[in-house]
Amino acid sequence: MSAKKGLNLTLKIWRQKNNKSKGQFDTYKISDVSTDSSFLEMLDILNEQLINEGKDPVAFDHDCREGICGMCSLYINGRAHGPDTGITTCQLHMRHFKDGETIHIEPWRSAAFPVIKDLVVDRSAFDRVMAAGGFVSVNTSGNTLDANAIPVPKEDADKAMDAAACIGCGACVASCKNGSAMLFVGAKVSQFALLPQGRVEAKRRVLNMVKAMDEEGFGNCSNTGACEVECPKGISLENIARMNREYVTANISTANP
Repeated sequence: MSAKKGLNLTLKIWRQKNNKSKGQFDTYKISDVSTDSSFLEMLDILNEQLINEGKDPVAFDHDCREGICGMCSLYINGRAHGPDTGITTCQLHMRHFKDGETIHIEPWRSAAFPVIKDLVVDRSAFDRVMAAGGFVSVNTSGNTLDANAIPVPKEDADKAMDAAACIGCGACVASCKNGSAMLFVGAKVSQFALLPQGRVEAKRRVLNMVKAMDEEGFGNCSNTGACEVECPKGISLENIARMNREYVTANISTANP
């Protein structure tokens, strides 16, 4: 029985030395790529080929390769994480492409995510937004109440867990025409706002996180819903609405203590 034929592909990859340099698309040919390979494995094969030719390999970010960390974020043929839904780039397989196809590969495009090199961007803006309020302070005086002993309605617990599924990959930002991070921030606000442990700091949290989001240069929500469609974890737009309600309530309470 004859071996399964691999794919012959043309790759147009964004190459950029650093954030200060001007980038451009470079074209590469790669052949006999197994349809069982993941997209990142295909890039590994390309880099091995480039290294053997004495050329600079393509820099791309990755870590777990299990759809958990979100580090592998790439913009592929005009879509965040490529031509499939509900997955990260590392979960994308080459069977979604055709023999002879040209594939365009880019980094996230956002002023808040500056390019470090090639396909790698700096997403530390998300870290700074989280540091502004994405946490629950705990009184460790010795009178701490076990969180598992606090009754939480199942519907609220389920919604909080759904929001907490956000891995901070940035696909929402990359997909939004305004580069908005409201789905990310909405998810992080919601996962605490829905639980009693998070209510103590609710007002301060949402005000600080929204302020940090704006200071990082993310755009405003355009209500097109592209963020929800391209989110690999299916984070709902309901979280943006919840964040807006939390924000209005916090502003009114602050103005009228």
